[in-house]
Amino acid sequence: MFDFMDMDFNGSTPTPSAGTYIPEASDCMRCGVCVNICPTYQLFQTAEETPRNRIRTINKILLENQTISGDEQKHLDNCLQCRACETVCPSKMAYGELIDLTQAQLPNTPNWLGKLAFGLIANKRWRQRLMPLLTLYLASGLRKPLRWTGWLKKLHLAEVEALLTKPSLQSLARQYPATRTTRGQVALFTGCIAEQFDQDTLQAAIKLLNAMGYDVIVPPEQGCCGAIHQHNGQSAAALIANNVNVFNALDVDAVLHAATGCGAMLSEYQQEDNDAVATFKTRLQDINAFVLEHWPEDLHLQPLPETVAVHEPCSQRNILKNQQTVYDLLAKIPQLHIIALADNAQCCGAGGSYMLTHPENAQRLRELKHQTIAAAQADWLVSSNFGCAVFLQINGVKFVHPLQLVARQL
Repeated sequence: MFDFMDMDFNGSTPTPSAGTYIPEASDCMRCGVCVNICPTYQLFQTAEETPRNRIRTINKILLENQTISGDEQKHLDNCLQCRACETVCPSKMAYGELIDLTQAQLPNTPNWLGKLAFGLIANKRWRQRLMPLLTLYLASGLRKPLRWTGWLKKLHLAEVEALLTKPSLQSLARQYPATRTTRGQVALFTGCIAEQFDQDTLQAAIKLLNAMGYDVIVPPEQGCCGAIHQHNGQSAAALIANNVNVFNALDVDAVLHAATGCGAMLSEYQQEDNDAVATFKTRLQDINAFVLEHWPEDLHLQPLPETVAVHEPCSQRNILKNQQTVYDLLAKIPQLHIIALADNAQCCGAGGSYMLTHPENAQRLRELKHQTIAAAQADWLVSSNFGCAVFLQINGVKFVHPLQLVARQL
């Protein structure tokens, strides 16, 4: 109860000259407000699996330059980085930035599989060359026999293989002209694997934007947002610099992201060239918000007398904080009954790469989410984050992006 008394109140907190104020780890009040909202505390019910205990570990690393124990490292790594704790913290603790700084200081040398994954995420040509092989594998009938042998588990590939769906082998075009009087031009951020595994969402976004009067540019030079790298202690500097340069060079009204996980990372970009980042951020927008804001009065949708349940990704709810736009956008569809999943404040377990690095924890959280999904009894399930949708789509559960449902009713 009186954990705050062990804090160092004599230490000085630097005042930043510009940008977001990041409290030092020692500014944590140890009040415990964040405990019950933390997904790992929900799983383990132990003090070690709480944000305030992780702040103590972060404090040792960042401020005291201490070596932490193996258990402290484990509990730190168990964090999903959902950042729900930030939304309730009375000290306005910038937990996400603090844990990224911490991970960057820890010895995070990836194994062969990690190096391969980081390489594929960062290198678009490698991914494109891999897609035909994945397509052949999925069509070959080898999936069940290979799972039966147990080799996938031995190679630590079982979790990745379980999430595989048929990729699109056709790349998006560079430009898609408006299908009505042109109102402007926008650029679409596709990220790393969405162009192959979530092209339905990107095509729906393009179709809708064209119907609204916007030319859509999809620059092929763009790349991964860098979130997977940064949140796992790897440098995302080159990925950030590339995207900033590519999109700043375009003459567009807005840069739109469809996946909130990418959007959260893009919105928090930092690099040495502050002016370039500032220019990038002035045009960056969530696509749901953009579509809602610029909806033409004469664009009408067909009625859909069914029920849709909305999943609010942590990246949207805790970082972008614009989840209401999804409800308002879906309300454009006549006769559609819109409900929120009951436990939207709780992380689904996907957590970027967390579903692959901590599969047991992630799957336990997914089971809880599936109970809520079953109770909702909805005809449609929507999520604005590709990673969450992929992870939740098992045992007949099917998610679509809100834009897919809206574009379907054009």
